[in-house]
Amino acid sequence: MRDAVTTLIRTYDITGRYFDRDAIDRLKAYFDTGMARVQAAAVINANASAIVKQAGSALFEEQPELIRPGGNAYTTRRYAACLRDMDYYLRYASYALVAGDTDVLDERVLEGLRETYNSLSVSIGPTVRGIQIMKEIVKAQVSEAGIADNGFLDQPFDYMAGELAEKDI
Repeated sequence: MRDAVTTLIRTYDITGRYFDRDAIDRLKAYFDTGMARVQAAAVINANASAIVKQAGSALFEEQPELIRPGGNAYTTRRYAACLRDMDYYLRYASYALVAGDTDVLDERVLEGLRETYNSLSVSIGPTVRGIQIMKEIVKAQVSEAGIADNGFLDQPFDYMAGELAEKDI
């Protein structure tokens, strides 16, 4: 698992280059948002179950067919599995926020998820929408916590949603 710093070093090392102005600017941006990233992760940690519950409720309100007979969240077991998966996405999004890098998402979430959803014939659209809803909730809670500089919050959620949406699962 890499973070923004090790990813940048690796990129420059592979090409045999010294850090240029762009690299220094990227490092500065990462460190300038470091405290806000940690604070955002703390907000997520303190409210994770409520975030997942609220996002699940919003998703099922928007797409009630998911919890009707034949839907992917129909039955208590499937409903619980859906919320469990949303919790995974949220947890790994918090890791990626702190790391300032999406590598952990590829490594720990997206690869295995594709295979699992393929084997279970799970529709990816509601998953993507659930991730987007969680992003909206997290942004609101982080703002309410007084963390004004939170532009970095979009990155892990948008990355997961984009990667999943681009794949034919």
